[in-house]
Amino acid sequence: MQFLSIGANNKCANDVWEFIVKELQQLKSDNIDYSIDRVNINGTESIVCKINDNKEQVQGNKISKQAYRALMLNVSNALADYIMISYEEKITKRIVNANYFYFSQSERKDILKSAFRVIRNEDKSFLNTLLQIRRRNIIVKKLMDYFDGSNSIILDGFVNFRLKDYIKDLEEIVEKAVDNFIMEKEYREFIRLLKYFVDIQEPKFQNIHIIIDKDSRYTLLDEKRREITNECIKEYMNEISQGEINYDDLLVSSLITLAPRKVTIHSIDNFKNKELLETIKSVFHGNVIICKGCRLCKVENIMKREN
Repeated sequence: MQFLSIGANNKCANDVWEFIVKELQQLKSDNIDYSIDRVNINGTESIVCKINDNKEQVQGNKISKQAYRALMLNVSNALADYIMISYEEKITKRIVNANYFYFSQSERKDILKSAFRVIRNEDKSFLNTLLQIRRRNIIVKKLMDYFDGSNSIILDGFVNFRLKDYIKDLEEIVEKAVDNFIMEKEYREFIRLLKYFVDIQEPKFQNIHIIIDKDSRYTLLDEKRREITNECIKEYMNEISQGEINYDDLLVSSLITLAPRKVTIHSIDNFKNKELLETIKSVFHGNVIICKGCRLCKVENIMKREN
């Protein structure tokens, strides 16, 4: 008789049992006769899965290797699914608390939320789907390798000491979440600073119209719809070569300097830099209007400022 014994603490034994029972249904469709039992020894629950002795599965008084390999694979698949559902977020939380203890509790909570979004694949992205498959494959392979040398496993010990590659993948997810958190924090501070600069200045215009051409260059108009692509922009552009001009930076600098009460954006389809658009909305919170279409949305109709 060949069997596999899976040790689990009493708190999770029922869940492990259900995962294994469900996965072993596949053996029935493959006409493999098996049994599964539970044994409690000193407070530790053991789930015993075995291939039953029968004439079809016995070859030369030995259990068919093919049937036993099928048992190993199905049990490994069940345990891999259970580990990803029951251990993954616990391990991730442990990584954050151990490696990034210098962040405040609320900051660690935000980092965990970001990491969990990736782990759960909440956005259903192709990359995160591949990462999920990779993590599962790591666990299945480690389990199969383990069962090649032993038919008895303690689940907690296996996860903590045999899944280093798997835990490394989770550490990389956390590291990326930390990087994103720091960048978002710096971005929020940047926005706060820009808002401060705008707030302390006396508005020079009631409304600034921004018109974007197909090359993502910006033209600014005042409330009377006269071009005011101002002197500081032209001077700045004269100081650098055409290839070095960053029109996005020019736009932000101009708006901060002009400090208008309201910003109206035209030709929105030409606004390729969505991050810049969100920055403008954040700095001039509640005072940004996206034009749905007017004559100013056609660049050729711009009224030039009179000399």
